[in-house]
Amino acid sequence: MAVKTAVVFCALAVALLARPATAAELAILRNGFSIRHEHRLVMGTTTRLYLTEDESSFTDVPTEEITGYEKDLSLPVPVPPQPPASIPAPSESSKSGSAKAAPPLNQVVNIASAEYHLDPDLVNSVIHAESGFNSHAVSPKGARGLMQLMPGTASHLGVNDVFDPQSNVTGGSRYLRELLERYNFDLVKALAAYNAGPERVEQYRGVPPFRETRAYVARIVHEYNTKKIAQEKEAKQKQGSAEVPKKVASKVPKKAASPAHPAPKPAATAIAAESTR
Repeated sequence: MAVKTAVVFCALAVALLARPATAAELAILRNGFSIRHEHRLVMGTTTRLYLTEDESSFTDVPTEEITGYEKDLSLPVPVPPQPPASIPAPSESSKSGSAKAAPPLNQVVNIASAEYHLDPDLVNSVIHAESGFNSHAVSPKGARGLMQLMPGTASHLGVNDVFDPQSNVTGGSRYLRELLERYNFDLVKALAAYNAGPERVEQYRGVPPFRETRAYVARIVHEYNTKKIAQEKEAKQKQGSAEVPKKVASKVPKKAASPAHPAPKPAATAIAAESTR
């Protein structure tokens, strides 16, 4: 009997060692947020946090931004079911099909950005700084979801479910657009207001002298500018490799430039202006 028990125990130990730990943990970030995850994989300067046991959902976080880990002793936050009103009415051809899956985050961002005339790269940079792409993130002050909406702000924007990615990103994008218009498309002031509130920005006539807010604005501006510079460099390389002969190009009539929606002021210019305050 003792031998049989020992064999069973050894088999169980081998099975547990052969698979990654699935006990949920909390990754504690420098900005005060925590990300619940099932297990993690450290890849040098980046740590991948798997949000589900089957590894179908994960988020990558800079390793240096993680200050430690804690066991998650609370019950996991249940994903609220999608109410029928939020799902488009199915067509006759699709009524017999399965329920429509939630759209991926990049599609959600693209749709919200197009609706409020924002650059998707800017919205993604804000989401990265706000929640690390964790749709169930809750800040110590009570901000929730991907774009960290406070309850009052969410209510003003008509966001009923802050943990629903589509509702949260749509509301956050609308709020960001409102702030850009309020500050004449000065990106730095708009970001500062998103973090500290419009009242603080107007009180200090610019970015408030708060370490958290200044670091927040600098981080988003740096990430956003890095993306734009990389895209411009790639576009120039493609243009150089596929350059059209001048004689052919000269025959193509030039289109009159159409008025575009106002874009945020260049972040670098805005940063320079703020640094003189």
